[in-house]
Amino acid sequence: MTRVLVVEDDPLLVRALVLTIQARRFGVDAAPDGATALRLAAARQPDVVVLDLGLPDMDGLDVIRALRGWTRVPIMVLSARRAFAEKVAALDAGADDYVTKPFSMDELLARLRAAVRRTEPAPAAPDTAVVTTDGFTVDLVAKKAVRDGRDIRLTPTEWHLLEILVRHPGRLISQRQLLHEVWGAAQSTKTNYLRVYMAQLRRKLEADPSRPRYLITEPGMGYRFEQPGH
Repeated sequence: MTRVLVVEDDPLLVRALVLTIQARRFGVDAAPDGATALRLAAARQPDVVVLDLGLPDMDGLDVIRALRGWTRVPIMVLSARRAFAEKVAALDAGADDYVTKPFSMDELLARLRAAVRRTEPAPAAPDTAVVTTDGFTVDLVAKKAVRDGRDIRLTPTEWHLLEILVRHPGRLISQRQLLHEVWGAAQSTKTNYLRVYMAQLRRKLEADPSRPRYLITEPGMGYRFEQPGH
């Protein structure tokens, strides 16, 4: 059973979320503050975390950073903070999605399902199971990236974007296609998501993120992965 950890201090909203998520046959744990959330995350190993940023004991961004210290679990922020800078800060800290309050339960459930799908293994053909560049290696079966002999920690969303690009070396993948595949049809115009995540991937994988060799932007069009020999 897919387990969801809801981190929210509003008891009425928690009750509504728990009942709605349970009705879709997900298991649910709830935490009213950041400390409890971190303890439950370690103990229960959820498949998705739904996190409010305005917690009574710590900022939600600190919870995201603490989780990212040891897990790639998808983190969906649920917050009343609507400013663009707040969204970018959350995504930059390691969140995978951002839903502003008030929100539609149907949309939330759709995003939960999308988050779960992003963590499911995808089949890889034997000849494309490992993608190698001069700077890093991507193992599509083990779902990991290695740079300079060290594993690079990627969030599920970062991994999903990278996987789509490296499976199609040299091919331009449009912004709309990437947004649709990673975040769903409802987010197909949120190009700011792509900018944040591609910047994260370049910081983690490129030797010079400001002059990328492999993760290339085609302005106004999309992105492509350049691999030697393709």
